[in-house]
Amino acid sequence: MGRRSIDVEALCAGNRTALARAITLIESSRPQDRQDARDLLTGLPERTALRIGLSGTPGVGKSTFIEAFGLMLVAAGHRVAVLAVDPSSARSGGSILGDKTRMEQLSRAPEAFIRPSPSQSALGGVARRTREAIRLCEAAGHDIVLVETVGVGQSETMVADMTDLFVLLLAPGGGDELQGVKRGIMEIADLILVNKADGDLRATAVRTVADYAGALRLLRKRPHDPEGWPRAMPVSALDNSGLEEAWQAMQDLADWRRETGILVETRRKQAVQWMEREIEQGLRTRLNADSQVRALLSDLRVSVANGDIPAEAAADMALDRFLSAPVAPQTPDAP
Repeated sequence: MGRRSIDVEALCAGNRTALARAITLIESSRPQDRQDARDLLTGLPERTALRIGLSGTPGVGKSTFIEAFGLMLVAAGHRVAVLAVDPSSARSGGSILGDKTRMEQLSRAPEAFIRPSPSQSALGGVARRTREAIRLCEAAGHDIVLVETVGVGQSETMVADMTDLFVLLLAPGGGDELQGVKRGIMEIADLILVNKADGDLRATAVRTVADYAGALRLLRKRPHDPEGWPRAMPVSALDNSGLEEAWQAMQDLADWRRETGILVETRRKQAVQWMEREIEQGLRTRLNADSQVRALLSDLRVSVANGDIPAEAAADMALDRFLSAPVAPQTPDAP
């Protein structure tokens, strides 16, 4: 029995407390918890949800949008899970923003589950265990999982690699705003939503949508898109305008990819990509756990910083030491 006892039956019945405890378990880095997490994930029923990634520039209103969008989905009979990955505190490693406090209405809905998790310096602005958390939410009966990213660096690519649809939320702006959006982000976006399309900003938002739609047409045709995709649309989380149209567009794209087999093939590729990332992370963890390699790395860092050894040569030396080290005996798990 592991340190944390997870009620799998309650989890699969949609109990939010059991789901929260299960996610806490899979986020743990303790060796015994990692084994318990693997056992838990292996025994879960196969349930699938529509996985939607969401990113956007700071101040665009991501949390406000997600709350309005989530409430609309809940009212339509869906069970929604939101995995909101917060920036981590440099001191404590904990979440800074606290999305539950920013989505107060949605967090009170019994059909919704919101989990803010610190990114803990994980590459791509998504927590390392976000993919496993998605599986837990699916097992708990949530048929729509929204993954909100920190929105820095590689976050858009990382979230696109673990979701079915990727939505980029932007604010109304002119040509300068369009120039500031990286081409790489545009290339992976399935749907661009220009938020705050209300009041005095409505006309500006409509013009911005037209600008992005024109830019999207200049991009190379992607094999996993039907005609007319990707696309841009105006929405307002303040007065809920455009939310139903955006949801219908997401369903249309997901249905087309499902019918053509693209959705299944994409998930197969994502699983392999995630395995490779786990191997890379696992190697780094084991390198740091080896006392001899750790001591060597300390010396190598000084030598590289002083310019005595090229970085590539130092990396080879560390890897050679790790690969030549005797394998430590494995301690059997406690029954």
